Amino acid sequence: MALDFDRIREAHDRIRPHIHLTPVLTSARLDAACGGRLHFKCENFQKAGAFKSRGAVNAVFSLSDAVARNGVATHSSGNHAAALARAAGLRSIPAHIVMPANSLRAKVRAVEGYGGRIVFCAPNQTARETACVGIVAQTGATLVHPFENEDVMAGQGTVALEFLEAVPDLDVLLCPVGGGGLLAGTAVAAKHLRPDIQVIAVEPALADDTAVSFRAGHLVPRPTQNTIADGLRTLIGEPNLEIALRLVDDVVTVGEESITAAMRLLWESLKIVVEPSAAVVYAAFLESRIPTSSRRFGLILTGGNVDLDALPWQPSRR
Repeated sequence: MALDFDRIREAHDRIRPHIHLTPVLTSARLDAACGGRLHFKCENFQKAGAFKSRGAVNAVFSLSDAVARNGVATHSSGNHAAALARAAGLRSIPAHIVMPANSLRAKVRAVEGYGGRIVFCAPNQTARETACVGIVAQTGATLVHPFENEDVMAGQGTVALEFLEAVPDLDVLLCPVGGGGLLAGTAVAAKHLRPDIQVIAVEPALADDTAVSFRAGHLVPRPTQNTIADGLRTLIGEPNLEIALRLVDDVVTVGEESITAAMRLLWESLKIVVEPSAAVVYAAFLESRIPTSSRRFGLILTGGNVDLDALPWQPSRR
């Protein structure tokens, strides 16, 4: 892989005019509950509501004018879809988005709002990839893979770059993992800036392919069940796993009840909206998966795109 810290720094310079410098929040209540000092990087305040805007903008603005005019295409359950549609709009080029038929309505509306041209498919990886290949063949659009694209990974790595510039003495950095684009970029940036920092990935137990592959030392295909953390249902990419095996210290999994409880606690304590896929990092503390020892922790809250009509603690969802 050609992904290195220089590419992440270049990506940050490229995307800076088009993204938010998101805040880092703390909570004395949450610190007391876990026994450590927690710092939350709030990508729920990012453009399009998630960290995905960073990678999408970097990928779109890395294209030459000649290539960009045919547009871009991708497959995504929501946050990357909206981010790519927004980034394409900034360059006034088409964005063709393949979305699973079971995508959250709130995320579908977001893609439509940014002008993305949606094609729905069956909710599985093969259907997503097949539909995307067809669109690329028909339109000449450039495929911007949601997590295996190096420009996307570099853009996602700017989260850790900003985080460690704001809080340089973090001991542990916790990162949600689905496809692994954020994890790859985070690991490269964090280990460059702080070689002794621990990078820990967190995923739902119902989508534990990264944990299984990490322990095996190679990609192990696993069926993904219907976890509430819809943004983490995607299987990790092979190049992303390669980086994780070199630079990530551990991968832990958390249960559905803990994800829901963590999401609600973050809403109540930080007074912010985060989605289940973001809440997994705090769920790891609720399940005592992370040894505290009064250390300083960085938690990446990846997004805040939530269907407010179907919150997980509402009676209709129980």
